[in-house]
Amino acid sequence: MTGIDALRADLDGIKIEDNEKIVQQKSRDFYWYSPVLKERLDHVTGDLIVSPKTEDEVIRVLKACYKHDVPVTPRGTGTGNYGQAMPLSGGVVLSLADMSEIKEIAPGRAVVGPGVICSDLDKAAREQSGQEMRMHPSTTHTATVAGFVAGGSGGVGSTRWGGLRDFGNVIRLRVVTMEEEPRVLELTGADLHKVTHAYGTNGIITEVEIPLTAAYDWIDVIVTFDDFVEAAGYANALGRQDGILLKLNTVISAPAPFDYFKRHQKFLKEGDSVVICMVAPQSLDAFLAYTAREGGNIAFNSAALSAEGMRGLPPAFELAWNHTTLRGLRIDPAITYLQVLYPFPNQLALIEKLHGMFKGEIIDHLEFVRFDGDITCFGLPMVRYTTEARLDEIIETFNREGAPIFNPHRFTLEEGGMKQTDEIQLAFKREADPKGLLNPGKMIAWENPDYDYDTGAVWLFKGLQKAS
Repeated sequence: MTGIDALRADLDGIKIEDNEKIVQQKSRDFYWYSPVLKERLDHVTGDLIVSPKTEDEVIRVLKACYKHDVPVTPRGTGTGNYGQAMPLSGGVVLSLADMSEIKEIAPGRAVVGPGVICSDLDKAAREQSGQEMRMHPSTTHTATVAGFVAGGSGGVGSTRWGGLRDFGNVIRLRVVTMEEEPRVLELTGADLHKVTHAYGTNGIITEVEIPLTAAYDWIDVIVTFDDFVEAAGYANALGRQDGILLKLNTVISAPAPFDYFKRHQKFLKEGDSVVICMVAPQSLDAFLAYTAREGGNIAFNSAALSAEGMRGLPPAFELAWNHTTLRGLRIDPAITYLQVLYPFPNQLALIEKLHGMFKGEIIDHLEFVRFDGDITCFGLPMVRYTTEARLDEIIETFNREGAPIFNPHRFTLEEGGMKQTDEIQLAFKREADPKGLLNPGKMIAWENPDYDYDTGAVWLFKGLQKAS
């Protein structure tokens, strides 16, 4: 009897899927955003999809997998882009989508199961209390709350609230360890950093307590400029207008808006660079006055359109964050993207310099956010992909100029982040996953503690070395 066969016997009564095509489908995320990951991870698949409905069933699954040395890769709905939910060593894909209970909505907070869809939480919170999540991914209609916490860094709302790992943006996590006798831990405060943005490598989230804020009927506005650098300067200054309440402050360079935003194309002209905003209704007049003073052109204002005029138009946030690249890929499958930090206080100078270095090769995309208390921006530039070597040259240029790249063409925590070991997360993995069975291959610090990040080479998990 194989380990997987023995495991099945121990999981009697828990929902299991072993249809080969479904298992392969559920072993995927949006890794294909990257042509590099598409090549390296295309063969990856699990052996079983296991879908617990309760925390007790999660504990049973982890205990059985520990007993039979079967790897476990947790999954929400697979909306991440870096292969973080893909089972590099096969084994069990632990789908938490069925744990979708909204347990409590209270002033300033909500308690939910890991599989709750972000937009479902927002809808319930609006109806019950006039509240909404502080931030959500552009995939809010499909992404789960725990998947966002475990795999995301920020999103729609970060222009006001910062990132997920900023203190206060997650209140509490309930986490099950991967041990002979799994423990259930309640993490708060500084302990949250053990598992936020850790890809499920050191614990399975079974409950999330997350802050809520006042909900508004956000107004979508598109401001156009003839010059991208001028648009960036406007958005940077707009983000510092503390009296104007924004949920989104996105800058996208020509030619992407006219070429890629087909449903909004009738509001735009070729050559437009745009600033896409979500504005609270009480701030709209101030926003319009500020924009007029700064020389921006209001090309689109959802408050000025009838219901019929809005029919068929996606919300503004589905033009922003990772959806920008998605819309680009639908038109031009040869593009990919990067993730950049433009550090405060030199962000505008860096943006202008790097924008001028890659004309025709990069289409710039900025998301203005609060970062360590200051307004700066992340870049999600779209790149016309030619070769991996050229992509690496572009990445090296950004790094050298002082705009660090969080590499979305790598599947590990460290390579996609700041290229260093997170000692807190590593220490917690030693405690919570002593056999290294949770999402193996995603934490270099566990697999290869002596790895030299300065080489620039791709780190290949042993499960991928033969296939590469």
